[in-house]
Formats: sequence, C-alpha cells, structure tokens
Amino acid sequence: MAESGTTLPYRVHALELGPMENFIYVIEDVSSGRAAVVDPAWEPEEIVRLAEQHGLEITDLLLTHSHYDHINGIECVLEEAPNARVHLLKPEADFWGHTLTRPHLHHGGDRLMLGDTEIRFLHTPGHTPGSACFHLPTGDDLITGDTLFVFGCGRCDLAGGDPEQMFQTLRDLRTGLPRQTRIHPGHNYAEKPSSTLEEEVQGNPFMHFHDLGPFVHYRMHEHDRIRSSPYGPVPVNEGQ
Repeated sequence: MAESGTTLPYRVHALELGPMENFIYVIEDVSSGRAAVVDPAWEPEEIVRLAEQHGLEITDLLLTHSHYDHINGIECVLEEAPNARVHLLKPEADFWGHTLTRPHLHHGGDRLMLGDTEIRFLHTPGHTPGSACFHLPTGDDLITGDTLFVFGCGRCDLAGGDPEQMFQTLRDLRTGLPRQTRIHPGHNYAEKPSSTLEEEVQGNPFMHFHDLGPFVHYRMHEHDRIRSSPYGPVPVNEGQ
C-alpha cells in the first residue's frame, strides 16, 4: 500500500463477470490513460465499456493462465483494441499450445511499464505450469488469478495442476511480499472480494501448512470435502 498522502500512478478496476464469478481487472495508468486488462473473459463488451467510460486506451492484455474461463474474451477485446499486446508466461504458452497473434512471452521476474505503472510478472505454478500473478509494487497490489483466492487457492487436480508446486508458490508469496499487499483474486469465492496478505497468512488454511505432505493431502483430498464457498477465514489451529 502507498504511504499516507501518496498518490498512486494507477487504479485497479474490478468487474465480476460470467457464470463462474470471475473477476476481470482493468489496470489504469493515470497519467497516460493506458489500460491493461487482466484475464479478459465472458462479457468483453463490459470490459470495453468500462475503458470507454474512463477514457482509457486498452494497450495490453495480461493472462494469469490459459483456462477457458479466463481467456474466452480475448478475440472480442482485440477486435475493439486491435493494437493491444497479449502477455503471458512462456511456460503457460507451452502448456496451452494455442497460437496467439503477436504474443509477448515472459518469464518470472520480468516487468512491464504501463505508462508510469510498473507491473511485475511472478511465476506462480501449481494451478497450471505457467500461472502468473501480477504485482504492482508501488502500491503493493497483487492480482492472483487462480493461484490464491481470498481464504482459498486454485485446484491442483486439473490438467497441468501440481500440488507440490502450489505449496512452494504459496510459501514464496507468504515470505516474499509485504504483509500489507492487497490480494485481488480471479474469482469471487469468499465472503469479501479482496484481502491482504496478512489476512491470508492468518485466515487462509492453505497458508497454514509448513510441511509438504500434509498440504498435498489437504489440497487433494480434504479441502473440497469439508469447505464450500463463500470462504471465510480459518483460524491457524484449524487449518492443519
């Protein structure tokens, strides 16, 4: 989060669209009027309408991963913004196997400057091999796709999923980012739409495990049996 009195160079707009409660985000660079759309899906006309309402030019599309419910609006948005660049991690492009027009392939640690707004690409495998989170370090905002939900995390039993990678990814997020980082998930599965990393460390059962074996067992065999959305916080002593 920015220090008190500091004006951020960006705004994050959220749209909840489609039958799976997807969050689509529009990152607005205030000074340039450029916009990056994260995971364009379901109702692309609403995405374009939001950009028009704020006088924004869509110049970039950022993909957290390649599952259908996160990418099915790409072509329609590109029809309205034909010069926009599509960005995803190279491991996800290899996993997806889909031919994109003018794709920009990245690796974890890369960054994109959207006007004055820095966007860092984090490689966060587990849900898919090339899943990404997008970190806006100036204000400590993190768009997490299906890697990290509010008080939950993405499934690892779909094609490309790997619970061992997810364990490492969540540990890296827990230890590598400021606790005030604001989490913006890919679905509205919880009792509130966003949270902080500190709230996740305290209340997300997937963040409570420090050993791989129990985490894998919980993710693959227990979680979906004992919890249902909307997710609420789970005390640390109940998450093991």
